[in-house]
Amino acid sequence: MNIKQLFAEFIEDESGLTAVEYAIAGGLVVGGMVAAFTQLGDGATNRIQTLCNAVGGTCSGGS
Repeated sequence: MNIKQLFAEFIEDESGLTAVEYAIAGGLVVGGMVAAFTQLGDGATNRIQTLCNAVGGTCSGGS
């Protein structure tokens, strides 16, 4: 076997590609979930603050 043939076989080998694809897809799913839950949390915090202000109370906690 020569270097050219070894290099050609290396380029054609796709056995590890599936794991990389799953890792990328998993990262995108996790990123989307983080964005969704952050948005949901902000919305819930704002709604609780509005309710607290409506009853004249003092809200504690949160950021």
